[in-house]
Amino acid sequence: MSDKTDNDVSGVFAHDHEQVVYCHDEETGLKAIIAVHNTLLGPGLGGTRFFPYATEQEALTDVLRLSRGMSYKNALAGLDLGGGKAVIIGDPGEIKSEALLRAYGRFVQSLNGRYYTACDVGTYVQDMDVVARESEFVTGRSVEAGGAGDSSVLTAYGVFQGMRASAEYLWGAPSLAGKRVGISGIGKVGRYLVGHLIEDGAAIVATDPYEGAIQWLRDNYAQVEIVSSTEELITSEIDVYAPCALGGALDDTSVAALTAKIVCGAANNQLAHAGVEKQLEARGILYAPDYLVNSGGVIQVADEIQGFDFERAKRRASGIFDTTRRIYALAAEEGVPPSVAADRLAERRMRDVGRLRGVYLR
Repeated sequence: MSDKTDNDVSGVFAHDHEQVVYCHDEETGLKAIIAVHNTLLGPGLGGTRFFPYATEQEALTDVLRLSRGMSYKNALAGLDLGGGKAVIIGDPGEIKSEALLRAYGRFVQSLNGRYYTACDVGTYVQDMDVVARESEFVTGRSVEAGGAGDSSVLTAYGVFQGMRASAEYLWGAPSLAGKRVGISGIGKVGRYLVGHLIEDGAAIVATDPYEGAIQWLRDNYAQVEIVSSTEELITSEIDVYAPCALGGALDDTSVAALTAKIVCGAANNQLAHAGVEKQLEARGILYAPDYLVNSGGVIQVADEIQGFDFERAKRRASGIFDTTRRIYALAAEEGVPPSVAADRLAERRMRDVGRLRGVYLR
């Protein structure tokens, strides 16, 4: 088992991170990267993504981008936590094992509390229970293990609150009743979001590449219209587009094709490149910054650190409604897209509060 800490790695945002740790354990097949972006507000918190990256450089680029995003997400959510993220390189269906997860937990522990991990794509609460057998800096554990359980519950709730605030801003009422919402991705978060929207009176059209997700929709919400692809979804007549799968959903092609007037979804890093936010604004499409509206999950797992209370965490996640309103007001006042206004608000908190603390040491 070996590790390497290197603050001068090649790749995007390299100059912007406090610490990047490469983790390798040959016996278990573990190859992972932990990136701590910023600890001005507290220890970095962010999930562990288990994904079959084509190259190590691709994994590095992703973890740097995701960890930076967590700094902004945690700051905007009002948490006393910085930004961190981890990726494990490989197909979880082939190489995930107890030994690999425990080896990974040892690396998390070696950072001595500068980084707290949780679930992400390819990892689940049961995996965090295993990681926690080797590290005390794990959240998002199962209820049986004293944790908060599935963070998708409050992630979806937060996205719904952001969607309500967006509807109020654009149409005058904080409700999706009578609106047609297109959801791309019926996974951990998407299925909970469907429930909130149906209860609110929205009509839903959805897509997912996995037949199991589509069958789940047919079994539980037969009234949901199903289309074959995201391309078909975004060109159909919808009022709101909710990307709830992997990042990069909003690029030049998709923005040009969109019929929706609001984009508000759970996926991370929805803007494929800089400038997409201006294209959305030019087309009159209201974009709810992803790291703002999908922060319910991190609010849930952060609450676990102090001893989880679901109702307390849900109250905090309800605040996403007011923060979204605040972002739209700031964007209008300063004449910038909502994503720029959200960045400015997060940076202001990191600066004003973070200057009191400096780099986090446990």
